[in-house]
Amino acid sequence: MASRMGLLGKKVGMTQTFDKSGVWVPLTVVETGPCVVIDIKSDERDGYTAIKLGFGEKQERRTRKPQMGQFARAKTTPKQFVREIRLPAAATSELHVGQTLTVEQVFQKGDRVDVTGTSKGKGFQGVMKRHHYSGTKSTHGGHEYFRHGGSIGCRLTPGRVAKGKPMPGQMGNKRVTVQNIVVVDVMAERNLLLLGGGVPGSPATYLVLKQATKRAPHPLRLAQPEQPEQPEQPEQPEQPEQPEQA
Repeated sequence: MASRMGLLGKKVGMTQTFDKSGVWVPLTVVETGPCVVIDIKSDERDGYTAIKLGFGEKQERRTRKPQMGQFARAKTTPKQFVREIRLPAAATSELHVGQTLTVEQVFQKGDRVDVTGTSKGKGFQGVMKRHHYSGTKSTHGGHEYFRHGGSIGCRLTPGRVAKGKPMPGQMGNKRVTVQNIVVVDVMAERNLLLLGGGVPGSPATYLVLKQATKRAPHPLRLAQPEQPEQPEQPEQPEQPEQPEQA
């Protein structure tokens, strides 16, 4: 499985915009970062390489003591949403515990991202809404079977209902990943990411955003340390020309 850099975020809501040709484009606003690197997994210690990110503030009295130890080592406050992101060893070597990652360092306008979250729960639903069944013909003699799923049996052999048969049941409230969502704009000053289309979950749902698996990854844009300004050198006075000797 390809490893891609990503960040944690929270769905704010939806809005809209119009492109250059005047076509209406729905947008999802996601508050992305800043995320703190709480821990870095290594092959020697953990058997795999990854980074553990934290996002969102959490009250200290609601945090368990083992988690407080992790946050203390990272020199940060308790975080509400903590997830691991698998990365190759070359990528984890560029980061350190306690480092803060912002949205403009990972994503830029025009990128493609994969968004993972928990979909909206819709309760117990029938086969027509849950599995898009067509139902029974609404003619005389139907007798309350218009929205039923029909026969589910398999006769004498094998004498049971096949596994995976579409049936009524719980709809939604599952972990869902939507791939290849385009980044319409990045508002770095407000830590906002504008995504084209919808993402799983309702407003205030926590999300994991990664660089698209089906696209080539780009390197992490870390802030370069500021170079000290060099003092200006005073201009040297021009030397008078020496007369040529005979």
